[in-house]
Amino acid sequence: MDGELRLATVEDAVQYQLFLIPQEPCNPEQHREVLQQYVERIVVQFAPILVSYIWQYQPFNLTYKPAKGDTPAHIGGVTKFGDNIEDEWFIVYLIQQITKKFPELAARVDDNDGEFLLIEAADFLPKWLKPENSANRVFFHQGELCIIPQPKTPGEEPWLPATSPTILQALMLLSAHPEEFLATKSIRAAVYKRISGYPEKVQASLHRAHCYLPADIVMVLKHRPALVAAAVQAFYLRDPIDLQVCRPFRIFSPDRRVMTSVTFTKCLYAQLMQQKFVPDRCSGYTLPSPAHHQYKAQELGMKLAHGFEILCSKCDTVSPDSKRQVLNTPLWAGFLNSLKKNSYFKGELEGSAKYLEQLHMAENYFQQSVIKPENSVAMSPGEEILTLLQTLPLNVDELEKEAAGLPPEDDDSWLEISPDALDQILSEVPGRNEEDQKYDLAGVTESMKAFISKVSTHEGAETPWSPAETCVTFDVDSFTNALDKILGADSEELDSDDLDEEEQFEFLDSDEDLDSEAHGQQEKELPNEMMGSLRSYMDEMDSELTHTNVGKSFITQRKMASSAKEPLSRDADCALEDDSDAIYTDLTPVDVDLNLVTNLLESYSAQAGLAGPASNILQSMGVHLPENIDSRCISSSTTD
Repeated sequence: MDGELRLATVEDAVQYQLFLIPQEPCNPEQHREVLQQYVERIVVQFAPILVSYIWQYQPFNLTYKPAKGDTPAHIGGVTKFGDNIEDEWFIVYLIQQITKKFPELAARVDDNDGEFLLIEAADFLPKWLKPENSANRVFFHQGELCIIPQPKTPGEEPWLPATSPTILQALMLLSAHPEEFLATKSIRAAVYKRISGYPEKVQASLHRAHCYLPADIVMVLKHRPALVAAAVQAFYLRDPIDLQVCRPFRIFSPDRRVMTSVTFTKCLYAQLMQQKFVPDRCSGYTLPSPAHHQYKAQELGMKLAHGFEILCSKCDTVSPDSKRQVLNTPLWAGFLNSLKKNSYFKGELEGSAKYLEQLHMAENYFQQSVIKPENSVAMSPGEEILTLLQTLPLNVDELEKEAAGLPPEDDDSWLEISPDALDQILSEVPGRNEEDQKYDLAGVTESMKAFISKVSTHEGAETPWSPAETCVTFDVDSFTNALDKILGADSEELDSDDLDEEEQFEFLDSDEDLDSEAHGQQEKELPNEMMGSLRSYMDEMDSELTHTNVGKSFITQRKMASSAKEPLSRDADCALEDDSDAIYTDLTPVDVDLNLVTNLLESYSAQAGLAGPASNILQSMGVHLPENIDSRCISSSTTD
């Protein structure tokens, strides 16, 4: 509960907790030691994919968390992912792989939206699982998604908690019956599809672009590529006070600039590209004409330089020895030895350029992710930049030589999405597959009838979308009996179209001056009087509607039958009958099912691919209408 309250105030943050099961009673200090060892083992095991990862805001970090309330001691952390939702799902992948590599661990993942794993699989959840009872029921264990269910009946399966379990109860259940709580195949498929493709997917989320940057920034990014995220965020979230420090540019002067290749995530690149910004004249940064072949590189470099300047302006100069103090700890020595044992350096000779590059990345990762945030030696991005500027040698000539042989930058056409690409994305949405396209118009009418017959509750209308549910039945006898009790007449003699309205008219005419006995006697005579009044009212209404075009808007059974025969003369069809009996002979029954489908299809077509009442109702019942290919072909041929 404490974690949920904390996350409620942290937007776009994901919380992860790893518990050791079974929870055997032991000395708290010993338990802390064991959990701390798991932190080191996990960090070392996943260092190859974590060291080079570029995080939007904060990195994945694991620290020891002491027991608090109903939450036992565990290891975990909170990562703010900001606008890059892929950071959150990459952490879900990491948690799944951690529980697979260490099966004695069980993990929970949630964010400020709550159980977002259940949100991802919302179309496949059982009806009993709701936000109010889902707390502490969803875990990763042994690499699989598990959900602790409710007992079907109060007396059945007493070992299952009827209410939301505590974390300790959930861990005990997972320890005793691990195979009983595996989530259904459809739920697991929905979640696993979201994290499929990792770790290869990490490279696909990167974008390499040329930037015209000050030489100092180029040197910093060569040793700490992940600092580009902090610089982009500083520029993206700038305020007028931040821009004041960018007028003189005391740290990153535009005088010494070189071309370089910078690796962004696609989210960071989009944030930088989509913002229009004109630099201050006093800053010294000027941009060429938009038609210039280096315009984009100079614009990106100008924006990044502003971000680095803002970062450094928010911190004081730090001692170059602060980082060295971190790397002199026994924890770093053990971490480095573990990296060597796990072939992190890939056989590179110690002291070689490639070895030193890997070593620098490991040092930065260790400092940002392994050292506790509350530790005094942990540095902010601005402090780290200033430290690197003091310690790293600057060789502008060498950077200019590297600029002459830069690899080509990546194509950024993915920033613009075409209609066909959008259709492809929508076709991959869960629930829209080939089986859904095999629709039946009869199913549309049956689904709508079932929807109308469904009994609504205080939670709103229930839609019979799941084919696994019992078919909705409509008891005609009970319905007619209810009408008999209300109207006091034989329901077979009534027309159901206007019962409610006529009933209101008649009951509003009750005499207020009669005493109770006279009123009771009048109630006995009321049904017969009401029937006569109702019939006359309906006769008048039918007479008026017969001479209008309202009836022509409906498809009747006579029209369907006559369509298969020889068409009649138009003069005969248009002739009006003065005799009142002839009016009633023309009142043929309306084909309700056909009119329902026709109106639904017309409403769906009028939406022109946008959201609307017809598509919303049908999709809530599991009915997915295909695209109107005929209308698209007609429109395309017209434009041609």
